[in-house]
Amino acid sequence: MSPSPEHASAADPTQADRRDPGGWRRLDRRTLGVTAVLLTGVAVSAGTPTAIGTRSLWLVPAAALLLAGAGVLAEYVRWRHTRFRCTAERLEIEFRFAVHTRKSLLRERIRSADLTANPLHRAFGVAALAIGTGQQEKIILSPLARADAEALRAELLHRLPEQTTEDGPLATLDPRWIRYAPMSFVAPTLGLAAFGTLFKVADWFGAGGGLLKWLLHLFGDLPLTVSILLLPALANVAGVAGAVGLFAEMWWHYRLDREPGGTLRVRRGLLTTRSTTVEERRLRGVELVEPLGARLAGAARVDAVATGMKRADDETESKTLLPAAPRAVAHDVAAKVLGERIDAVALVPHPPAARGRRLRWASAAVLAPVLVLLLLGTVLTGVLLVLGGVLAVVALPVAVLLALDAYRGLGHGTRGRYLVTRAGSVRRSTAVLTRDGVIGWTVKQSVFQRRRGLATFTATTAAGAGAYAIRDADAAEGLAFAAGVVPGLLAQFASAPAEATRA
Repeated sequence: MSPSPEHASAADPTQADRRDPGGWRRLDRRTLGVTAVLLTGVAVSAGTPTAIGTRSLWLVPAAALLLAGAGVLAEYVRWRHTRFRCTAERLEIEFRFAVHTRKSLLRERIRSADLTANPLHRAFGVAALAIGTGQQEKIILSPLARADAEALRAELLHRLPEQTTEDGPLATLDPRWIRYAPMSFVAPTLGLAAFGTLFKVADWFGAGGGLLKWLLHLFGDLPLTVSILLLPALANVAGVAGAVGLFAEMWWHYRLDREPGGTLRVRRGLLTTRSTTVEERRLRGVELVEPLGARLAGAARVDAVATGMKRADDETESKTLLPAAPRAVAHDVAAKVLGERIDAVALVPHPPAARGRRLRWASAAVLAPVLVLLLLGTVLTGVLLVLGGVLAVVALPVAVLLALDAYRGLGHGTRGRYLVTRAGSVRRSTAVLTRDGVIGWTVKQSVFQRRRGLATFTATTAAGAGAYAIRDADAAEGLAFAAGVVPGLLAQFASAPAEATRA
């Protein structure tokens, strides 16, 4: 139980003037120290290269003092004139200075209260609390004392639903999972980014060419061609190290709990700690995501499919309930969250015509650039002819294998109150949705699909990505399946084939 305001004020002088008449409270004034340290670091890191280049080192402390002073003054105005309060009906925040702004959220509509504390916040004992309604409405209280942020979070998310499952931990981090970090496109991307940054910094000082010669000199008496080929390998090693470090920063201290009141809470982070909450009453299922590298290593991650969650790509981690972990662990966590095991679902395979479509698309994706290179090679240079031939020999078998793998991954089925659909190769996804969460079906059939008796059935829901497709299913079977998932929703369409047959 959190201490009363009077006790908090007596115990901690930083809390002394935080509560005004009417229940209004102030943010934590340690924000001034956070701002001062942050802007001083920015000024020093950004000004040092310029100061070294111009040989005017005195500019660094002057710039740091000016930037930090201006920033602290602006932050003082924000802190001094910002206040918030939490009543029985609303959470309100207002800023009164030259401009008066006020924002409020109905407490019954609040769906999330997520905590974030970067290294500076942790050093000063504060955290940022982001409260949202699941739509575009959000209030960010930054910073608050860590204990106050935790207490307010618990107060805002307090619910009394019917408890059908036991509270407690569902999963914790196994350090061995870090081996899955390099099994993605993140590693080579980070490696290339590291090399690009290194050469960019060297170029600032006019040493870009010298850096390349130094790197080639590291390989001793090896032939130049071999040395050049070793550079991407070195970049990949750097990328692997970066991917491991990124995984550690994002997922160290990971823990998934089911808390009283019907919420799932994910806590994680090494330097910057994060706490994300998902209300189970707005959970509509989960998604098992298996990128190709992780799948080959036997790993998968679990994402929440819930209403009111952001769909932006940069918010992927906010919906992740379990990072890349052994597939058996992922299935266990999904079963604990859903109350139903999905790895035992017998999925309906798709017709062989679906395999043919994938093979044709894969071949076309490779042969199109090959033909362009061959045509240009006959006009410009024979080097392009060689590149076209190499691309055809290397890429075509890979494309065929991926197409066959994508076909094997197709499937759909039901388990209890859940709809299950699976698709993909480079990124295989198994979506598990509550059947009562499906609010509509979209049936698409191209000219080529119609000739082969195929169709794509897309389940529409208000949660997650909003639409989950059953691709290239048998048209008649898929229509009957979709009608059975939500009885009555497609009744008029499901009866059409039978009437046409009788006619």
